[in-house]
Amino acid sequence: MFKKKKMFFAVLVFCLVSISLLKFETIKAASDDIYGQIKVLSQILVYVRESYVEEPDMKKLIYGAADGMMRTLDPYSQFMEPQEAKEMKVHTEGHFGGLGIRIMSSKEGWITVVTPLPGTPAWRMGILPEDKIMKIEGESAKDLSIDKAVEKLRGKPGTKVTITVFREGIDPFDLTVIREDIPLITVTGIKMLTDLIGYFRITEMNAKTIEELDKALSNLSTQGMKSLILDLRNDPGGLLTTAIDICKRFIGDNKLIVYTQGRKFPKHEYRADSTAKYSEIPMVILINKGSASGSEIVAGCMQDNKRAIIIGMQSFGKGSVQSLLPLEGEASLRLTTQKYYTPSGKSIHKDEEKKIGGITPDIVIEVPKETEIALQKQELDIDIATAKDRSKKFDVKTSTDIADATKQKVKDEILERAIQILQVRDLLTK
Repeated sequence: MFKKKKMFFAVLVFCLVSISLLKFETIKAASDDIYGQIKVLSQILVYVRESYVEEPDMKKLIYGAADGMMRTLDPYSQFMEPQEAKEMKVHTEGHFGGLGIRIMSSKEGWITVVTPLPGTPAWRMGILPEDKIMKIEGESAKDLSIDKAVEKLRGKPGTKVTITVFREGIDPFDLTVIREDIPLITVTGIKMLTDLIGYFRITEMNAKTIEELDKALSNLSTQGMKSLILDLRNDPGGLLTTAIDICKRFIGDNKLIVYTQGRKFPKHEYRADSTAKYSEIPMVILINKGSASGSEIVAGCMQDNKRAIIIGMQSFGKGSVQSLLPLEGEASLRLTTQKYYTPSGKSIHKDEEKKIGGITPDIVIEVPKETEIALQKQELDIDIATAKDRSKKFDVKTSTDIADATKQKVKDEILERAIQILQVRDLLTK
C-alpha cells in the first residue's frame, strides 16, 4: 500500500512539473513572439531616424504608431494626445461649439454618425444615425481619428463647415452647416399627451440629466400623469452612472440593472435600490437605430425586468466599456476592457460579423429614413413653438408660424403605437 501511494505521488509530482514546464514554455514562446514584433517596430524607428530623407519628429512617429495600434482593435479604443485627452471632458460639462452630432469610426475607417442631438444644426439639416462623413471642407475624412474629426468639425459659433455625407441608397451630398453653441439640455419635450399619459425625451446622459429627469417626472405627476412614454430615440447615451440612476427611478427590489465583464475583469453587477419612487407607473420606451450605449442599458434593463414595453427599431449596439489609462507625457489610452450585458445575460455590443447586437424591441416598427428626417423637422418645429424663450434661440416670424408648427404633419407610428398600448391598458384596468 505504501509503495502504491509513493508511486501515485511521484506520478502526480511529475505531471504537475510537466504542466508547469509546458505552461512556462508557452508563456516564453508568446513572450518571444511579442518581443520579436516589438523588435520590428524598433527597427523601423531606427531606419526612419537614421535614413529618412528629412529629419523626422520622433514624438510624432511614436504617437502615430500608438494611434495605428489602437485602430486595429475596435472603433472605441483610442490613443489620445494630451490635448485630445482634455477634450474628452467637454461633453459632460455643459456646452460646446459645433454641429451637434455624436460620432464614431466604422471598421472601414469612415466617421459615422451615431446620432444628431435634437434642436442642433445637424438635426435641422436632416443628418441621420449611420450617415457617414466622407469629407470635411473638401478633405477626405477616411481613417481620421475621432478627436481629429471633432477638432475639424468644432469651431467658433457662427462659422461654417462643409461636410460630404454618404447615406446608403443615395449619392454622396454636401451640407454646409453653421456652427452653434450646443446646449446640452438632455430632458426635452416634456408634456402630457393625454389627460393620463406623460411624455419626455432624453437626448443624452450627462451629469445634469438626473436633475432634469426628476424635475420632469415631478412636473408631469402634478399634471395627473398615470402612465409614461420615455423616448430614447437618437439618444447616444453618455455616463454609465446616469443610465443606472435613470433605471433606479423606475425599478426597485435590488433588481439587476446591468453587469460588465471582460477578459481581465470579473463580472461586476449594478443593482437597483430597495425602493423606487416611480416603480408602479406603466411605461413604454421608444428606441431606434440612434439609441446607443446608456440608452440601450436603460431599455435592456427595463425589458428584461418586464418593467416596460420597448417599441421601435433595433438599437445601435454600442455596449462596451472604455477604461481611461494614463500614459507618459499626459497622453492617455482609451481602451475597451469590458462589455455590457443585460440582466438576462445578452451582450448589448454589436457583433459586426454575426450582424447581431443592440436591443430588439418587443414591438418592431421600421421607419423609412425620409420619414425620420421629416419627424426630426416636425419635432424641432414643435419645440420652437413651445419654447419659453423662443426669440433668443430661434427665428420665429409670426404667431401664425407657431400655430402651423404644432400641427401634426408627419405620422409618428412608433409614438402612436405607444399611446394606443397605454390607452388600452387604462381601459382594461378601470
